[in-house]
Amino acid sequence: MLASIASRFSRMVERYLPDAFVIAVIMTLIVFFAGWLMNISTPMALIESWGEGFWTYLAFTMQMVMLLMTGMVLAAVPFISKGLEKLAGLSHGKKMPYVLVFLITSFAYFINWGLAVVVGAILAREVGKRNKEAHFPLLVASAYAPTVLYTAGLSSSIGLTVATEGHFLEDLMGVIPTSQTIFHPSTVLILIALVITIPVFIVLMAPKDKSAIIPFREGKSVFSGKKAKTDSGGSTPAKKLETTPVLGFVSGAIGLVFILSYFFNGGDLDLNIINLLFLSAGLFFHQSLGQFAGAFKEAATSISPIILQFPFYAGIIGLLGSSGLGQLIIDGMVSAASAGTFTVFSYWAAGFVNILAPSGGGQWALQGPLQIPAAIELGVDPAKTAMAVGWGDAWTNLIQPFWALPILSIVGLSIRHIMGYCILLSVWVGVLTSVLIFFLY
Repeated sequence: MLASIASRFSRMVERYLPDAFVIAVIMTLIVFFAGWLMNISTPMALIESWGEGFWTYLAFTMQMVMLLMTGMVLAAVPFISKGLEKLAGLSHGKKMPYVLVFLITSFAYFINWGLAVVVGAILAREVGKRNKEAHFPLLVASAYAPTVLYTAGLSSSIGLTVATEGHFLEDLMGVIPTSQTIFHPSTVLILIALVITIPVFIVLMAPKDKSAIIPFREGKSVFSGKKAKTDSGGSTPAKKLETTPVLGFVSGAIGLVFILSYFFNGGDLDLNIINLLFLSAGLFFHQSLGQFAGAFKEAATSISPIILQFPFYAGIIGLLGSSGLGQLIIDGMVSAASAGTFTVFSYWAAGFVNILAPSGGGQWALQGPLQIPAAIELGVDPAKTAMAVGWGDAWTNLIQPFWALPILSIVGLSIRHIMGYCILLSVWVGVLTSVLIFFLY
C-alpha cells in the first residue's frame, strides 16, 4: 500500500512541483508580502532587510562549492573510484540498494555532514549504475534522507555552538558540554530510532511494478566520476610540468601535513578543513596537475544551482530577522506551550522556520535568543531546548530543496524527482521524533 501511495504521490509532485530556484523566489515573495500585509514593516524596510541579508551566505556558498568540487575530484582518483565500485557491488536484490546507501551515508553524516553530501551522492550514483532493479530517484532520496540525523552528529551546528566558550547565548545558558546535547542518552535513542525505522520506510516505498522503476542513466549525471583525460601530445617542458606526478604529490603532501598538525594541536573538524583535506588528497593521489585540473573542470558543471540559489535564502533570513516576522512565528508557537510540551513546540517551530530559512547556525541565531529565555522561565532544560530546535531544523530539511541541491547537482536529477518520497518520509520522521522528544526531553 505504501509503495502505491508513494508512486502516485511522487508522480503528482513531479508534475506540479517547480524547479528549486523557482521555489526559492516564490518563498522570498511569500515572506516579503507576509511581513508587509501583517504591518510588521514597510515595503522599503523589507527590501532593505532582504538586500542586507542577500550576501550573508557568500563565504558558506564558496565553502559548499569547494566541498562539492574537491569531493568529486577526489572520488575520480582511480583507487577511490574502484573502492566505491566494490562497495556499490554489495547492493544486490531489491531492498539492499536503499538500505546500503542510507546506512553508509548516515555514518558519514555522523562524522561530518559536508563529507556525507559527497559520499551519499556518489554512492547512490554508483549503486544505480550496477543495480538496474533499483528505482534511482528513491535511491537518491535514500542518500538525502540521513540529513535528518546531522544534529546528533559530530558536526551538529547547534550542539557545537552551545559547547563553545564565548557563544552568543553564554550569559543566558552558559557553556553546555556535548555530553548534555549530542551525546546525551536521549539524543542517542532518537538517533537509533531514526536509523532503524527510516530505511524500513524507504524500502516499503520502493516500486513493486518493474515498469514503474526508473533506473540510473549515465546521461542524466553531470559528473561521470571517471578519470579525466589530459592532453599528452608533445614533450615540451610545459607539457612535462603538466603531466609529472611530482608537483601534485608535493603540494598535496604539504596540505596533508598541515591537516595532521592542525588535529594534533586540538583543531576541530569543520568545512574548511574538510575542503583542504579533499583538495590536498586529490592533488596527492592524482597522477598529475593536468589530470587534477581536468577532473576539476568536469566537476564544475554541477555547481551552478548552489551559486544561484544560496543568496536568495540568505535574503529570506534577512527578511525574517529584521522584519520581526521570524519572532512573531516563534512567539506564536511557543506561547501555546507548557513546561511539559515546550520542547515539542520548539521542535515544530524550528521545523517551520527551517522551511523559510534553511540554515542551522542562522536559525539558532534567530530562534535561540527567543526560546532560551522562555525555556528558563518555564523551568525547561536549555540543553534539551537547543537539541529540540536542532532536531526541528534537521526534520524539515527533507522538504526544503536548499540542502538537496548538492546531491542533486552530482547525480543530475531535479528536486521534483525525489521530493515526493522525501515529503512522505518527513511525515514519519515528524511523528516519531515528536513523540520521542515529548517523552525523552
